[in-house]
Amino acid sequence: MRKGKATGAAHRTRAADNIACMNITFKLFASLGDHLPASVRPGNEMPLTVSEGATIVQVIEPFALPPRLVHLVLVNGKYIAPEQRATHALQDGDVLAIWPPIAGG
Repeated sequence: MRKGKATGAAHRTRAADNIACMNITFKLFASLGDHLPASVRPGNEMPLTVSEGATIVQVIEPFALPPRLVHLVLVNGKYIAPEQRATHALQDGDVLAIWPPIAGG
């Protein structure tokens, strides 16, 4: 998996390793935003180029998110339960959004 700016090509192959890739939008909210590159933190989202069929766990792994803080996970606005995150394959154009537990008062 490689972080980078999304381009117009829906599916493409990285020539160096011949891996099919796709583009998604990755969003981290609240304190999780600190795990994004400084240049995208104000908006809390970034385009990512990932391997075709990458799972949620595979996408978040390079960002070193503390597992206890990966609480609410949505793909295109649909909740993904914790037991499905290692097997839920993302599709080109998906929006992956993650929130930590939030306490209020």
